[in-house]
Amino acid sequence: TVIVYDTSERSANEHFDELHTLLQEYHRLYDIYHTYEGLNNLATVNEQAGKASVAVDNRILDLVEYAKQMDTLTDGRMNIVMGRVLDLWLQYREAGLNDPDHATLPPMVELETANADANLENIVIDRAAGTLYLVDEKTQLDVGAIGKGYAGQQITEAMRESGVTSMLLSIGGNVCSIGTRADGTAWQVGIQDPYSDGTLCAVQVSGQSVVTSGTYERFYTVDGKRYHHIIDPETLLPSTYYDSVTVISENSALADALTTGLFCLPLAQGQALVASLDGVEAFWVLPDGTTAQSSGFSAYLVS
Repeated sequence: TVIVYDTSERSANEHFDELHTLLQEYHRLYDIYHTYEGLNNLATVNEQAGKASVAVDNRILDLVEYAKQMDTLTDGRMNIVMGRVLDLWLQYREAGLNDPDHATLPPMVELETANADANLENIVIDRAAGTLYLVDEKTQLDVGAIGKGYAGQQITEAMRESGVTSMLLSIGGNVCSIGTRADGTAWQVGIQDPYSDGTLCAVQVSGQSVVTSGTYERFYTVDGKRYHHIIDPETLLPSTYYDSVTVISENSALADALTTGLFCLPLAQGQALVASLDGVEAFWVLPDGTTAQSSGFSAYLVS
């Protein structure tokens, strides 16, 4: 969803067209499930794992390099080569959703086997040649924890360079903003209540991004217990620290990576990480329904 204020309908439509084209480009580049004729994307890189280097668009190299930095920042909680682990959870989740009475969890031995090759050192980036290579055939990329936020940030910057001064872009839980609304008031973004279809609270932003991850987004139930899609690299199981994490930052890619990273960090460690970053605020919903927030988060809350 995109909202743009402009003084000309023609100009606004041109910006819409440009934005739509960019969304399609990034979708194809970062797609790990489908290949496209005439394009080497992340699915191509995964197919060629252990076989050959793949010449890719610089936007793929940029994403992978940034994701590796985010893994370091979050103490190993943002690993983009856990593709086989995440795919295993996806298979069991889909099977459980299709046949709830026989829903089961992936066996830990299978998860550990899938995780054995989830080493970021298996990624080889050659900037001079413009190639990306996975040295182990069992290593698989999955950028679901950062792809939307990174693409959203790049698209927002492109729109700003094209002259857009007032925009709100929402890509499935990732919201980016430019400037304010036409009347000068801040954009208001609701934060989903993880326990209902309603809104828990709302924040106001002017140029910042708001990203929320929650246990309610993708999950299935086994023996009466819910298992969501945010997998902790330490346990290879869905993280149990929170039901929702929201991050506000001027950088949507950083915010997206942090929601996943913070989801898998104890509260004190997560709060310390947020406090160490300039211009970043966060809001946590714990499993008992209580909430926590960083020191400056309240400044964004809509009363």
